[in-house]
Amino acid sequence: MLAFPGVQILDVTGPLQVFASANEHIARGGGVPPYRLCVAAKEGGPVASSAGLALATDPLPSTPAEVDTLVVAGGPGVDAAAADPDLISWLRERAGRARRVASVCTGAFILAASGILDGRRAVTHWSYCDAFARRFPAVRVEADPIFLRDGPVWTSAGVTAGIDLALALVEEDLGRETALAVARYLVVFLKRPGGQAQFSAALSLQTAGDRFGSLHRWMQANIGANLSLPSLAAEAGMSERSFSRYYREETGLTPARAVERLRVEAARQLLAESRQPVKRIAQRCGFGSEETMRRSFLRLMASTPQDYRSRFGVSSLAVGTPP
Repeated sequence: MLAFPGVQILDVTGPLQVFASANEHIARGGGVPPYRLCVAAKEGGPVASSAGLALATDPLPSTPAEVDTLVVAGGPGVDAAAADPDLISWLRERAGRARRVASVCTGAFILAASGILDGRRAVTHWSYCDAFARRFPAVRVEADPIFLRDGPVWTSAGVTAGIDLALALVEEDLGRETALAVARYLVVFLKRPGGQAQFSAALSLQTAGDRFGSLHRWMQANIGANLSLPSLAAEAGMSERSFSRYYREETGLTPARAVERLRVEAARQLLAESRQPVKRIAQRCGFGSEETMRRSFLRLMASTPQDYRSRFGVSSLAVGTPP
């Protein structure tokens, strides 16, 4: 695990705990722990995380020792790390000989700076996807997945998504049964329902400012009602023309696009957590028809509602209690 000053502590400790718990699970069964864990930084020694807690690290290995899995954490210090030529040179050389390489959250910026992600699909924290795409046009950025695999290179979305990624790596190495046991012990999903867009759409509206905060809460509470432009403008106490202009300035979206995103979010939750018919969900979420919902899903999710349910519906969730 590659760390640096200003690293996000959960980007490091979340995935490491998954691998450590896998070791413990195998050892309890009488087996040999499969993972030897190492947190490394350029100089080694204590490295201050963005939370203020120092991490004990080893210096970057100078000998060409074999590395099976190389994981790059993220955090506020990524820009400085990505601009360090010695660190990037070491990463590029080691990544070329590792079985697989991964990044957690904004650690993707460091991978991209090394050229490892050129021509590949990648994901990072939802709030940085646009900036990442502008900075690294050779990388095919996807904003929604919790994690992505493109050949031997894995990338994950924001912060806790590193746990999801690590569980997927454990499943690849040791099988679903072991990964599920680790997920149960940590009280997390083996396969989390939905992607990070389920958080980004609503949160991006909420963080855009307080001017339309009460309106957004009203929209979510009345997602199946008439959310036409006249209705929204009336609820906001503005003329339609003024509302459209100020809303777009504030959120970066037209009112219609904001409504569509919130309705897709609501539908995704119902698809994942209930067995209601797709047609009924479309009606409850205000789409009017199943076909309208299907077009919105294809536009925003590159997936149909049926495909989404097959991947993330209740029958595919790993539910259990810690042993």
